[in-house]
Amino acid sequence: MTTLELAAKAGALGRGRAVARGNGVLIGAGVVVALVVLAAVCAPLLAPYDPETVDPMAVYQGSSGAHWLGTDDTGRDILSRILYGARLSLLAPAVVTLAASVVGTALAVSAAWLGGWYDRGVSSALNVVFGFPGLILAVVGAAVFGAGLQVAVVTLSVAYLPYVARTVRGAALREVHLPYVSALRMLGVPGRRICLRHLVPALLPLVLVQVTVSFGYTLLDVAAFSFIGLGAQPPTAEWGLMVAQGASGVLAGRAEQSLYAGLVIVVFVIACTLLGNGLSRRLTGEDAR
Repeated sequence: MTTLELAAKAGALGRGRAVARGNGVLIGAGVVVALVVLAAVCAPLLAPYDPETVDPMAVYQGSSGAHWLGTDDTGRDILSRILYGARLSLLAPAVVTLAASVVGTALAVSAAWLGGWYDRGVSSALNVVFGFPGLILAVVGAAVFGAGLQVAVVTLSVAYLPYVARTVRGAALREVHLPYVSALRMLGVPGRRICLRHLVPALLPLVLVQVTVSFGYTLLDVAAFSFIGLGAQPPTAEWGLMVAQGASGVLAGRAEQSLYAGLVIVVFVIACTLLGNGLSRRLTGEDAR
């Protein structure tokens, strides 16, 4: 076997191992996300206690058979609050990413298809919104409409529009100039049908990647909004609010509530990021190279 053949074989083996590692990370991240979602759905079946039941006799108890993760400053079971908190902590980011993705994709496809003044107007508006951090818009919304998770969801949906729309618009512009689109136009197929039946399905993989990655960052923003007291309000079980409520316990040497809620947020966001990156490599074919 020649040196070139040995080098080619070694390169192929290295690529195979890299693909295997990438697949393992992708599967692992997907399992973590699926388990968290399943725990949120099955919270009433899995939680050992009512998440809002106060027990003055069980304040700041450590891990035990009765309370696996201990209790908080009012005697509420931390595990139960984390399980129930997953529902609101995942639902709000899901609404934000869904709204931003649907509206952002519609704006991107219509701008790429129509072009001209409409494309310039949409692009300028997206650039303006892109210049404002999501939390700043959420704080302004809370100052105008009052604190609450609903206000955070609406303002963050607007803030995340450019992240989806700008990326999808670039891909849509390339797609619009492909030969099959020109052929459909020559055949007299209406533009709406071309966009809905051809352009949007072709862009769905890219949108899926954007949704997956954005979901983790949106969860962080929602949790931060609750942490500063402008999102979910007590006694609601929500991860960001749990971190904030457990801050006083940290100084007293009882960091369980903030620690476990923060750990769940970190793990889930990392899993979403790895899952989005893995899907991006898979869909773009980078793993095969």
